[in-house]
Amino acid sequence: MANNKEQKLLTEFPPVPTEKWEEVITADLKGADYGKKLVWRTAEGFDVRPYYRAGDLEGIRHLGAGIGSFPYVRSTGKCNGWRIQQTVKVKDPVSANAEALGAIAGGAEAIGFSLGCKEVCAEGFEKLLQGIDPEKVELTFCGAGARSAAERMLEKLEATGADPEKVRVNFVIDPLITKLSLKGAFGCCEDGSVCFSEIAGLVNKAGKYPKMRFAGVSGHLFHNSGSTIVQELAFTLAAGHEYVVKLMDAGLTADQAAGSIRFSMAVSSNYFMEIAKFRAARMLWANIMEAYKPECDCAGKMFIHAVTSKWNLTVYDPYVNMLRGTTEAMSASIAGVHSLEVLPFDAAYEYPTEFSSRIARNVQLLLKNESHFDSVVDPSGGSYYIEKLTQSIAEQAWALFREVEDKGGYIEAFKAGFIQDKIEEAANNKDKNIATRRQILLGTNQYPNFNEMAGEEITEKTVSREACGCGCEECDCGGGDACGCEADGQCDCGCEDCTCGPDSGVRTLKPYRGGMAFEELRLRVDRSGKQPTAFMLTCGTLGMARARSQFSSNFFGCAGIRIIDNNFFTDVEQGARAALESGAQIVVICAADDDYATLAPRAKAVIGDKAVLVVAGAPASAEELKEQGITNFISVRSNVLETLREYVAGLGI
Repeated sequence: MANNKEQKLLTEFPPVPTEKWEEVITADLKGADYGKKLVWRTAEGFDVRPYYRAGDLEGIRHLGAGIGSFPYVRSTGKCNGWRIQQTVKVKDPVSANAEALGAIAGGAEAIGFSLGCKEVCAEGFEKLLQGIDPEKVELTFCGAGARSAAERMLEKLEATGADPEKVRVNFVIDPLITKLSLKGAFGCCEDGSVCFSEIAGLVNKAGKYPKMRFAGVSGHLFHNSGSTIVQELAFTLAAGHEYVVKLMDAGLTADQAAGSIRFSMAVSSNYFMEIAKFRAARMLWANIMEAYKPECDCAGKMFIHAVTSKWNLTVYDPYVNMLRGTTEAMSASIAGVHSLEVLPFDAAYEYPTEFSSRIARNVQLLLKNESHFDSVVDPSGGSYYIEKLTQSIAEQAWALFREVEDKGGYIEAFKAGFIQDKIEEAANNKDKNIATRRQILLGTNQYPNFNEMAGEEITEKTVSREACGCGCEECDCGGGDACGCEADGQCDCGCEDCTCGPDSGVRTLKPYRGGMAFEELRLRVDRSGKQPTAFMLTCGTLGMARARSQFSSNFFGCAGIRIIDNNFFTDVEQGARAALESGAQIVVICAADDDYATLAPRAKAVIGDKAVLVVAGAPASAEELKEQGITNFISVRSNVLETLREYVAGLGI
């Protein structure tokens, strides 16, 4: 209770009603549209206001839920000790084991093994796990060999007498997403019943291991295919519910089915939205499972692994990926996840190096050991903004989840193309926003490193949306498996980005990276053997000349066109002659709008057809200039990608 001094202090600062705040804001806007200036319309379909107050939380039912209490919006437990994971690609068991041991020594608390195309034989499996204790290090096996790895692991645990209560092992067996959604077919049978029966059989066989999970929901693939946050959440929930239904059909109880599921979701650079997404995910899953009246509360506790966005990764200016991974890791750790993997900064174009893997681990080690993010559970809880975002995302995701259920569940909705249609629409919108720079990918479509040239490790396949993006040798169907056993030559890699399965007639998800279109264009310029150059002809009004020079340099630099910048030319003809002497193929005149009517024609008279003259801006005199043969303009309204493609093609590249 406040003492007398505190009470007196509080009376000196009476509460200000929302109406008063709005009056001040409206006055400051000086007639500008409140909604356009201050309200953000999200890709998820709801508005975000510039500020929130206690009154905005009225009607939010999850408020007041405690830590670790239903509906688990705040957490599923009493601590925030997420596990630091690193995934190792198993090219051969011995080298993969050495890499895993190095990661553990470097701070990893969980190891993922990507088994690629083939299963690992019994001898290879022993080599793979040499020196790794599954009672101390959480293990996750993914890829086509995950099922056989489950059998071998159960045999190994029985032989070694491991403590069932301490063993934490996950097997990402995900026929719904890595098979049906990526390849268009289950492979085992038409309806996937054989796959579900196999998972159910493993669950029964591993009954005494309560912390072993076999059904993986690879929800991050929705994000990496271009989905919105709401779509990723809704379709992940739909896939998880489909597993519950199918596994119960295969003979499991609701508790067994839910307890066997490991959810994997992406975390993007949309900082606060991602925090809210994970909170909403736990709440919605708890409500889904409540309908089954499970015997144990554990069935409603969503087991979430988070992985930083692959969609955001760029191959140019790759060190920026370190920054992206850091903010994304912060979102996931604040939101509270079971485990987290920060992708190394070079993961988009090469198998991560020892250096990049160490930096990725250190991001999380810093968050734990120096920033102490693991010392607080749900630190964002109670924030008006985060609580409102959580509710908004939950409402939108629940509505979309219900649409999927109304269509018969995940399988039927996917075969009907409903899920693909939604994601493709979202991906197209993202692509348009990136092309027009409404959405920024630093170093790719804005603020590029002008002097950067693509290294040999970056190939046309790396930046092509048409090629299989997984980057694994096994994906070429060329034979050879992890153990060196005889190969059957059939691609069944299970890699999350590989869509080279049989043509079943079902449209599939297409994982890609948001910057690929710009990267493809820039790589074409880098590999052309030419060195196209843009000369900044700064003249007229100094302030606008410099501002437009910076804009234009960033514009053309995104295509790898070299920039010759200049401080200022007092004489436009002198600047035009300097441009011709430089040998630049493109000359950008940078001035104020009012200057162009006189200066642009003078520059054109000197340059003629010896270079392409571009006006930086959209001046009122544009039509008059076009009549004089000045037809090239760039501005903030330009579609940067399409415009650059035209200039590059015009240069014969």
